[in-house]
Amino acid sequence: MNKTKKLFAAIAMITLSVAAMAQTTDGKDYKPYPHMFVGAQGGGQVTLTNYDKFKIATPTASVYFGSWFTPVVGARLHVNGIWNKGGYDKGVVPEFKYNYKYITPDIDLMINLVTLFGKKDYYPVNVYLIGGIGLNYAWENDDAYAKKNVLTLAWDDNRFSHNARVGAQLDINLAKHWALNLEVDANSLSDRYNSKRGNRDDWSLTAQLGLTYKFGFKKKPAPEPEPEPEPEPEPVWATRIDTVWYDDVTYKDVTADREIKKEIFFGIRESGVTSEQEQIASVAEFLKGVTDGEIVITAYADKGTGTPKLNMGYSKSRAEKTKQALIEKGVDANMIKSVEWKGDTVQPYPDDNDKNRVSIITGHGVYTEKEKVVTKKFRTKEVRYQVQ
Repeated sequence: MNKTKKLFAAIAMITLSVAAMAQTTDGKDYKPYPHMFVGAQGGGQVTLTNYDKFKIATPTASVYFGSWFTPVVGARLHVNGIWNKGGYDKGVVPEFKYNYKYITPDIDLMINLVTLFGKKDYYPVNVYLIGGIGLNYAWENDDAYAKKNVLTLAWDDNRFSHNARVGAQLDINLAKHWALNLEVDANSLSDRYNSKRGNRDDWSLTAQLGLTYKFGFKKKPAPEPEPEPEPEPEPVWATRIDTVWYDDVTYKDVTADREIKKEIFFGIRESGVTSEQEQIASVAEFLKGVTDGEIVITAYADKGTGTPKLNMGYSKSRAEKTKQALIEKGVDANMIKSVEWKGDTVQPYPDDNDKNRVSIITGHGVYTEKEKVVTKKFRTKEVRYQVQ
């Protein structure tokens, strides 16, 4: 790897390292724009030709001074130089290189692409698009002129040329006043600048690492102090007597006699009843807390099946098992006034034969309840209120 390649590799490594350490500031005590700047750059350049580009790459340096007018638009005076090389290897043995010097002052317009498309006025890392125009002055072309027998277009003494530039710069803020930048430019010069003719402009490419000092920041205006609130007038108070109505709530005992009726239906030849059935549980719950309560159990059989004798037996079994289930559920046996069975002599549901296979529990109970009594009352109170 020759010296030029090593130089570009070092520039890339330094730029990446500094980018990782770039400081972020939100500019709390100053406005980041507008401001002025001055700086210097160093790197390498090559003028494009048909000769091996790496053999004629040379160091280059720049100084510049400018201003950012807004977060997006800036301008600078940029001066670049001073070493350059050319080479020739077409039909000549041995090939030869020649040195000359140049200086290029340019006026450049700079556009910050990050703030142009971003939402803030300040970012720690920015990318500038650069376009400019200026003059190029070259001299000390003695090496090329000495080969005038081959380089018939080699110029002597000095040469003026236009310079049109387009480029880009990566700018990394290190602190409020300091920034590091990496800039790559393409410069268009008049033909014969490199002592050759190509029937088109010559092009010079530069890549430089630079350090910028920024100054001329304006301080942010101090916020307007909050106006002192006007003192509140001293209040004037008075008193009055208000009447307050309210509900006075009391409770009194009230007795109520409630009734219950539950039916337990059976299949053909069935008479089983358990204490877990919903009807048994409902009757047991009804009798809790009852004073002067009683129930009656009456069981039946349907006339459409069996014989009167069998049906009487089924209804008896249904009545007795209903009583036993109630007692198992916790009903006091003294509250069961009577247990009766009618067989098929009575059909409580004459229109539905199947429903007559039933045990019917009826009863009542006297409950004592608390009844809410609301009485409207009032009281007076002294109220203090503001009149001014």
